[in-house]
Amino acid sequence: MTQPIAEGECIILLDPTDEKEFFFKMRKGGHINLHKGKILHDEIIGKSEGAVVHSSRGNPFLILRPTLYQFIMHMKRDTQIIYPKDLALILVYADIYPGCIVLEAGIGSGALTLALLRGVGEKGKVISYEVREEFIRRAKKNIGLFLGDPPNLEVKQRDIYEGIEEKGLDRVILDVPEPWRVVNDVAESLRPGGMLLGYLPTIIQVKSLVDALREDRRFSSIQVFESLIRNWNIEGLSVRPFHRMVAHTGFLTLARRGKIY
Repeated sequence: MTQPIAEGECIILLDPTDEKEFFFKMRKGGHINLHKGKILHDEIIGKSEGAVVHSSRGNPFLILRPTLYQFIMHMKRDTQIIYPKDLALILVYADIYPGCIVLEAGIGSGALTLALLRGVGEKGKVISYEVREEFIRRAKKNIGLFLGDPPNLEVKQRDIYEGIEEKGLDRVILDVPEPWRVVNDVAESLRPGGMLLGYLPTIIQVKSLVDALREDRRFSSIQVFESLIRNWNIEGLSVRPFHRMVAHTGFLTLARRGKIY
């Protein structure tokens, strides 16, 4: 995107001295109070991404549009989100490709939805089931801030435990507490070769899902894994891992529709 920063956009201000990020939505007449001084929104609106703006105390800040990772970590949320490290694995391991038709349940605050929309592209489609209206409102606001109004997103206030309306789906992503309850419905709705992915916080839930997948006998290539990320600090001769790391956030369970009996 090469257009100037516009009113209503979200931006990142980067302090170059300590790489600290500040996230703001631009509005005419607005102002930002930082420990290094004040910056007016009108001084940012109209500038190009990568430009520098100075605070009232003369300190420089770099103006950037947020990456998907940055937006998800800063966006408002009413629920626990699927973190970017797991979203990245979902996109690759569940093979979310341009033109893919994906059903997700539930929408939460929209982090997974944003990643899926990026993955399926303009020719694909994301269908989101969510029971709670307030979650739908929050997710739509977050999606709108980052992507506008995607024409290939269909949000339904619907309980997936009561059945799946769609057929011939390429992928089904389940971020619900008891995904084993819908294994039969997922098998009926996925196309041959389609994939199911469950995202769960505890291994006890994972065990129940895997048992249901094996009992159904229409799924193969079942696998379970989690991801752990450890950042490293490199300053001169000091090369060491961070003292804190992003460890367990959730388990991913994958299965493929189709099996030789």
